[in-house]
Formats: sequence, C-alpha cells, structure tokens
Amino acid sequence: MGSYVIRRLLQMIPVFFGSTFLIFFMVYSLGDPVAALFGDRAPDPATAARIRRELYLDQPLWKQYLHYMGQLFQGDFGTAFNGQKVTELMRDAYPVTLRLTLVAIVIELVVGVTLGVLSGLKRGRLIDSSTLFATLLVISVPTFVTGYVLQYLLGVKWGIVRPTVSTDAPLNELILPGVVLAMVSLAYVTRLTRTSIAENSRADYVRTAVAKGLPRRRVITRHLLRNSLIPVITFIGTDIGALMGGAIVTETIFNIHGVGYQIYQGILRNNAPTVVGFVTILVIVFLLANLVVDLLYAVLDPRIRYV
Repeated sequence: MGSYVIRRLLQMIPVFFGSTFLIFFMVYSLGDPVAALFGDRAPDPATAARIRRELYLDQPLWKQYLHYMGQLFQGDFGTAFNGQKVTELMRDAYPVTLRLTLVAIVIELVVGVTLGVLSGLKRGRLIDSSTLFATLLVISVPTFVTGYVLQYLLGVKWGIVRPTVSTDAPLNELILPGVVLAMVSLAYVTRLTRTSIAENSRADYVRTAVAKGLPRRRVITRHLLRNSLIPVITFIGTDIGALMGGAIVTETIFNIHGVGYQIYQGILRNNAPTVVGFVTILVIVFLLANLVVDLLYAVLDPRIRYV
C-alpha cells in the first residue's frame, strides 16, 4: 500500500504542473489584465508599462508561469489587482465553500444512497418508478431555477429558512444552499446506487449469503451495499472538486462569498491572479480526492489489493 501511494503521488507531479500551466496559459492569454484595471478609460502608456513590469506581465508566458510557480512553492499565490493578497481571499472563501460542500456531500450520500438502495431492491415497483421520475426531473431542471424556486418558497414566501446567507455563513444557514448544490449530483448518486444494487443482487455471493441463512439486513449492508458503493465512491470523489468549483450559481443566488463567488468575480474583472490561485487549489483537491477514492476501493472490496 505504501509503495502504491508513493507512486500515485509521483504521478500527480506532472499532472499538477501540466494542469496549472494550461490554466495559467488560458487565463493570462485571454485579454489584457492591465486594461481591465482601468475599465473604459485608456491607461497612460507609461503607467501601463510600469504596472506590467511590477506584475511581471512584460515577460513571456512561460517565464510568468515559472515566476508564479516559484512564488507558489513559497506559499505566495500572488496579489490580486486590487492589491489584496490571494491567500487572504482564500482564507475567507475556502472555509465557507468547504462547509457548503460538506453539507452537499452528506445530503448526496444519505439521501442518494438510501433512495438508490430502496429503488434497486424494489425495482419495477412504485417506489422505483417514482424515484426514476424524480431523479430525471431533477437532472432536467437547471440549478439556477431550482435555487431561485426553493429560495422564494422556503425563504421568502414561507419564511422557513433565511433567503440569503449571512457573512459568517453558519452551518445551519447552509442547509438550503447545500440542498440546491447537491440536487443534480444526488440524482446521479441515486441512479448509480440503484443500478449497482440491482446488478449485484443477482450475484453469486449474494445468493450464497442468503442460502447460508444470514439475516436480510446483514446481507444488504455487509455484502450487497459494500460492493455496490464502489461506483458511487468514484463519482463522489470526482464530485468534490466539481462541487467546490461549480458552486458559482448557488453561491450567487444565496449571496455566499465562497470559492465560486471569488472565481466569478475574478473572471468578471479579468483578475487573473485570483482565478489562477483559486483554480490551482481546486486542482490539488481533485488529485487528492482521486487518491483517497482509489484507497477506499480496497476498504470496500477486500479482493482489491495495491502493491
């Protein structure tokens, strides 16, 4: 196991550098960040040249990237064009988005797996048909529509929850945004679990466990569910980074100043250091999440061994 983890960590190095270079290249090659600082006003050529020199923008892109990576390994993600350190923005934004993502992941796992198991065990019946219809409906409706409808009904009209999230974003105020963020992923988790349960319920090891006289609950939880969760864990692992980076719509609807909000503002204002810094952390999250998912395979299925 130890040698496998070391190999995977070594494989992450070229992936990390390749991903960050592509991100850096795409962000810094699209438009002029200095011109974006001045808005509609044309900057003075001397002032623009001085700012480009101070921000290292007068160098070729590959040199800018090497300079950025050199700062990155010293813990410096650069400075936003408004003069604020990107690390300060991260310190305020990432805890909020991490809490929101945690709420969404818990909802996905608890609700999605439960519905998927019930639907898979009762396939062809009313609960199965209802679950398939509901998940198809959720997948078909855009997130911003679901968000605004739930915000209006639960927050504005009925007053069950706050329609917006306060600045400190406590966990209880993130329940509704977490539901909105998790809706589409929850539908996929439900369908993945249902398909996997329905397929594995006909496997030989399940019939053997039933023939031995094991209790039905133990057969489901100890044997059937454990093996059926492998594709679900794979999806959840890739979904963690997607939820953190894809929370732009949800965070905008509920006025949450998290990662999605900061990335959106950075794109809107052509603030390249902010966008590159935040996305770099998301790349690391994706890589580590995939490693954890691979290690969880061996926990769920004893037949899987890493050497």
